[in-house]
Amino acid sequence: MNTLQVAALIFDMDGLVLDTETTYFAAWRQAAAELGCELPEQFCASLSGCSGEMVRQRLQDYFGAGFDVAAFQQLSGLYWTQHVERYGIDVKPGFRAALAAADRRGWSYALATNSRRANAERCLRAAGLQQVFSVIAAADNSMRAKPAPDLFLCAAEALACPIADCLVLEDSPVGVRAAKAAGARCIMVPSAAVEPETAGLADLVLADLYQVADLISAPGRLPL
Repeated sequence: MNTLQVAALIFDMDGLVLDTETTYFAAWRQAAAELGCELPEQFCASLSGCSGEMVRQRLQDYFGAGFDVAAFQQLSGLYWTQHVERYGIDVKPGFRAALAAADRRGWSYALATNSRRANAERCLRAAGLQQVFSVIAAADNSMRAKPAPDLFLCAAEALACPIADCLVLEDSPVGVRAAKAAGARCIMVPSAAVEPETAGLADLVLADLYQVADLISAPGRLPL
């Protein structure tokens, strides 16, 4: 079995660190309903890990050329803000345990997200994690979104760590493809049911971040 000497951990945000995707999906469905359209939960789930541009294109393809994407974005943004201001954003189970395990190992860590930086920082504040990540690689400016490898390569560079020595934690197929394209090892913690072929893209699939914490806490190199 291959083993990995890790020096840094790179976390995805939506669906991995934060339970943001359920808040996005609820806002999208509410906005679509106001525009006279139905947005199935299964379709929402298929957008997991997608960039904003990918989501907009998929919506246009799904509903057709007559669908008002601009109005949808305005409404969904409003509904999402109302929800987050009232309820905040939940941290995914096991995140703090995984972070503590990384700290005990002496690993550095970063966040790499398809969200724009301002939105990522807003989500982290809403979850009470605004002080956790000193390095955030976000889909701003000329940075290509996942499944391109740019965000993970940027995070590794900011950590001054070779990407081959980084372990990526992801929840979506889009994110796993990006991690592998970057040359990193990747553990998938799915936020939704995944097909065996999709799960096979990752080096390891675990049920939750508690299992990730247990793996990190075990002595020696990781069996990846």
